[in-house]
Amino acid sequence: MHSPSSKIVLITGASSGIGEATARRLAADGHHVVIGARRVDRLAALVEQLRRAGGTADLQELDVTSRDSVRSFVEDAQERNGRIDVLINNAGVMALSTLDALRVDEWDRMIDVNLRGTMYGIAAALPIMRSRGSGHIINIASSSAYRVDPTAAIYCATKFAVRALTEGLRQESRDIRVTLVSPGYTHSELTEHGGDPDVRAAARAAADELGMPASAVADVIAHAIAQPDAVDVNEIIMRSTAQG
Repeated sequence: MHSPSSKIVLITGASSGIGEATARRLAADGHHVVIGARRVDRLAALVEQLRRAGGTADLQELDVTSRDSVRSFVEDAQERNGRIDVLINNAGVMALSTLDALRVDEWDRMIDVNLRGTMYGIAAALPIMRSRGSGHIINIASSSAYRVDPTAAIYCATKFAVRALTEGLRQESRDIRVTLVSPGYTHSELTEHGGDPDVRAAARAAADELGMPASAVADVIAHAIAQPDAVDVNEIIMRSTAQG
């Protein structure tokens, strides 16, 4: 059983970075977190740590590129807990390269994870929240949803799309709160996989030098969740001071 003030919060991409930090922060705040990702071993370790610290948490293997996997993640959480209050669409990948490198498989992967994964989350959670008359969907975009940089055209395109999708959902919603959180450089694993190796190394160096801790993003997410039901924090852009 969960306390009346505790919210049931689902987090995708929770095995590292912003997702992991958010699970830690929200569990510490007394919410019940349901975490999903492909790396189940990391999820299990995180759940054990959260429970040892006095929090409550469950896990489920999740592949956000699969509509069935996302539907199962959301519906199973609803069945176990009797409701879902917050969905945080956090899973993301960033494979940087110039367009003429034609890394088309990586383009598809970014579209599948960053955009389709967010769409699938909305498709699974929205009917449940609508039937209850309340809920909160938080989508994690990026400062790259507001500008385009060389080597990041496809990544930026997916984040621009997430921004547009979130704004459309907000305009259509009166009983569901909708929040877009757009971080700049953040200490995470986002710069460690895929893309051109030289570009990846440069992005990692920039993130190491200019990035903010993932916990800072988690704090902003916690702030949005903590607002009264009648208050909807729509859009937050955040960067480290060093990023400028």
